[in-house]
Amino acid sequence: MTSHTPPAPPALPGRPCSIAAALHVVGEKWALLAVRELLYGNHRFDRIARNTGAPRDRLTARLRALEEAGVVERRAYSERPPRFEYHLTEAGRDLVPLTQALLSWGDRWVQTEPPVGLRHTPDGHPPHPYDPAWVCRTCGEEGNRADLRIEIHSPGWTMEGPVEP
Repeated sequence: MTSHTPPAPPALPGRPCSIAAALHVVGEKWALLAVRELLYGNHRFDRIARNTGAPRDRLTARLRALEEAGVVERRAYSERPPRFEYHLTEAGRDLVPLTQALLSWGDRWVQTEPPVGLRHTPDGHPPHPYDPAWVCRTCGEEGNRADLRIEIHSPGWTMEGPVEP
């Protein structure tokens, strides 16, 4: 584990709490959906905007706030005109258990048919829901992000976004 000194917590109303501080950074819908798209490998603004459905001005503001918080970083991919991709930092990649928990909760309590599935790559088994260690339900092996395969079950969608007609 890398040593990291977090910034001073923001001055928030109410009880001092790490949950409140975390939600101050990533607790807005467009922020977490942008993180989801980065986890799916979509790094360019136009794909993130298309796949989240976020208004472009709101997405710009969220990505800027995530960058300021150290969750994402911009990397230039074109000088003329200047264009950037967004990539998760270590802090952003540490949001994987949160996104997995939200996915599992949504599958159980909101969706009738899960639109996305996760699989443990070596054996194809699903990871155990709600377990931030990403333990395979079938073989019991602990995995990491590199050991997981995302399966898109929603008709008309791929990892990159909607299928073009």
